[in-house]
Amino acid sequence: MRIWTERPARTDAEALVRHYFSLLRAGRIPEAEQLIDHYPVRHVLKSLWTGSVEASADEDEASGSPAADEWEQDLSWLGELDLADFHWGHTGSHVNVEITYRAQMIKVALGFWVKLTDAGWVVAGPATYW
Repeated sequence: MRIWTERPARTDAEALVRHYFSLLRAGRIPEAEQLIDHYPVRHVLKSLWTGSVEASADEDEASGSPAADEWEQDLSWLGELDLADFHWGHTGSHVNVEITYRAQMIKVALGFWVKLTDAGWVVAGPATYW
């Protein structure tokens, strides 16, 4: 987990979130989990799946997307997700990140916190927001 001795700048926290997301997209889940004070990744992946591939399949029955029960075995769909805008809260300790699937905004956003722990400052999350 990345630990700072002083509160990280927004750009540093955003860079860490981008790196986390690039590892997630590549299916390198254990490495992604090591970067931040992480919540259960299964919940995050299921929310991203539901908000992207599953929602797209509902709109287009012939999409050729993996069946709902295959989302955990075949993580190739993660490669079609991307980060969009970062929206920081007024205190500067919380950021919501919009997500796109095939260049279309989805209804799920990821939330991260910059928080002080006994070891130092860390980025925690992500929570999923609908």
